[in-house]
Amino acid sequence: MGGIRVGTSSWADRELLASGWYPRSANTPAGRLGWYARHFPLVEVDTSYYAVPAPETTQGWVDATPDQFTFDVKAFSLFTGHPTPVAALPRDLRPAGTSDRVRRRDLSAGAYDELWARFRAALDPIAAAGKLGAVLLQLPPWLARGAAAERRIAELARRCHPLRVGVELRHGSWFDGRAALDTVDFLRTHELSLVCVDMPQGHPSSVPPVLIATAEPAMLRFHGHSDDWATGDKREKFRYAYGERELRHWSDLLGELAGECTELHVLFNNCCAGQAQRDAERLTELLADAGHGCPAPAGAVV
Repeated sequence: MGGIRVGTSSWADRELLASGWYPRSANTPAGRLGWYARHFPLVEVDTSYYAVPAPETTQGWVDATPDQFTFDVKAFSLFTGHPTPVAALPRDLRPAGTSDRVRRRDLSAGAYDELWARFRAALDPIAAAGKLGAVLLQLPPWLARGAAAERRIAELARRCHPLRVGVELRHGSWFDGRAALDTVDFLRTHELSLVCVDMPQGHPSSVPPVLIATAEPAMLRFHGHSDDWATGDKREKFRYAYGERELRHWSDLLGELAGECTELHVLFNNCCAGQAQRDAERLTELLADAGHGCPAPAGAVV
C-alpha cells in the first residue's frame, strides 16, 4: 500500500496569514513553516513560479522543517512557457530592450542555461536533505497536444534529471478520446508523473480528473469548483470549500490509487483564507480512519 502525503499549495499567502490559522507565536517565516510542518508532511512551493529563490532561502526551508517533510517545487514560469515579468529575472540575466514581459525566445541560450543552473542550485539544499518530492511543471492552458509540445516537455524533463517531475497539462486536447491513452504512454515513457487535477469543467482550460500513476510520485491537485472560475480574479477562482461527501469520495479513490504506487502527493490549491488547510486536515482524518496515509512529521498534531 502506498503512502499518501497531504498538504497545500502554499503556506504563506496573504489570506492565509490573515485568516488566523497560524497562532500569534508563529510570527516569522521560519516559525510559520515550522508550524505548518507540524500539521502536514507535504507542501507545494509556488513562490518559485514567480521568481527563482536563492539557495540560502531554500536552506532556510530545510532547517525549519523536520525529517521526512517533503517539498514539491513549482518550476519558474519562464521555463514552462508563461510570459514572465522582466523584474522576476535576476538583474544580470534581464535582456536589454524588451517589454515588461519576456519569454524564453527573448533570452540568449547562455542566459537561459544560467537561469536553469540557478534554479537547480536553489533545489540542491532541499534535495540534499532528502526533502524534495518533485518539480512541478504547470504548463500553460494554450499548450495543445502535439509533437512540438511533447518535445518541449521532454526537454524540460531532461533539465530536471535525475529529479522527479510532475506534469500538469491544462489543454483538453491531451485527454480527448484516444489522445488520453497516448498522453499516459508519453508520460510513462519519460518517467513523468501525470498531475491529476480536480477542477471546474466546461471551460477552455478544463481537463478531466485522470487519476492514474504514470511515475513516482503519483500526484493530485485540488483546485475546487468555484462558479467564478472564468472571472480571472484569482481569489474568486479558488474560493471553494470541499464538502464532506466530496472528501469522503476522494478518500476512497485515493486509497485505491495508493495501492498502485509507492508515494501519492495530494495538494489543496483552493487557497482562500485557510480553506485549503481545513480541507487538507479533514481529508487527512478520513484517510487515517481508512488506514491510509504516511508517517507524520515529528511533533505533528494531526
